[in-house]
Amino acid sequence: MTPPKSRSGRQPAGRPQPAGRPQRTDRPQRGSSGTTKRSQPTRVPRERSAPAVDVHDPDGIRLQKLLAAAGVGSRRVCENLISDGRVEVDGHVVTELGVRIRPDQTVHVDGVRVQLDESRVYFAFNKPLGVVTTMSDELGRLNIGDYVGNREQRLFHVGRLDADTEGLLILTNDGDLAHRLQHPQYGVLKTYLAQIPGPVPRDLGKRLREGVQLEDGPAAVDSFKVVDSQPGKALVEVVLHEGRKHIVRRLLDAVGHPVLSLVRIQVGPIYLGDTKPGKMRKLTKAEVGRLYTAAGL
Repeated sequence: MTPPKSRSGRQPAGRPQPAGRPQRTDRPQRGSSGTTKRSQPTRVPRERSAPAVDVHDPDGIRLQKLLAAAGVGSRRVCENLISDGRVEVDGHVVTELGVRIRPDQTVHVDGVRVQLDESRVYFAFNKPLGVVTTMSDELGRLNIGDYVGNREQRLFHVGRLDADTEGLLILTNDGDLAHRLQHPQYGVLKTYLAQIPGPVPRDLGKRLREGVQLEDGPAAVDSFKVVDSQPGKALVEVVLHEGRKHIVRRLLDAVGHPVLSLVRIQVGPIYLGDTKPGKMRKLTKAEVGRLYTAAGL
């Protein structure tokens, strides 16, 4: 005889189910489909992965060969870098050793740009006093072209220094990098040493960091410090990403400390170092990579 059911339709408490029948589970709530079982939770759909991008060019050169030629390391070292997933081509990680690419494709190793195009050149030039920042001058004045005009590659200067300012200029034929290095939007810092009349007020740095109103709008430095102080004069370091004409001189003049002498000693991660006036040196692969990083490339 079948045991009587309660109003809920369930067997009375304490009564065992007939042998061979599985234990019933609770019925699904109203509004559900009734198809989901407790032992089979609803499966969360997988997110679709981005489609793989093929950076391979069958007419190109093997990636490890280009990296080795660019000075990243030996061919074996470059193969290990690729296998470890530390190399990106056009923004995509490459782990296959058979990939061929063109030298004009964008390659990063550990996030640092590697320049594969051997036609691109990069120099640090120490512009002397009295030299105008042009590659030629119709007035016959001494210019940068007088120092580098005999080179095969056509070089141009990144930014300008007036004739009364000496120091570091980057010379290159890489237009994209040059544009970013000199455009204030990308925030590449330039560092100057200026000799000014002393003494220097304690709040001068604060005033310059907060901003000074010039005839063509407000301007401010990124940092300022006194390097040396002597009776009647001081040597100060000024760092800024502004590129307006005579900006350092105008800023210091506006706060009552006109520049007596001025030299630029650094552009982004590149230092003037011991390069003598009128001389230039080729930037290392590592320096070029750091320049690209500073410029956001």
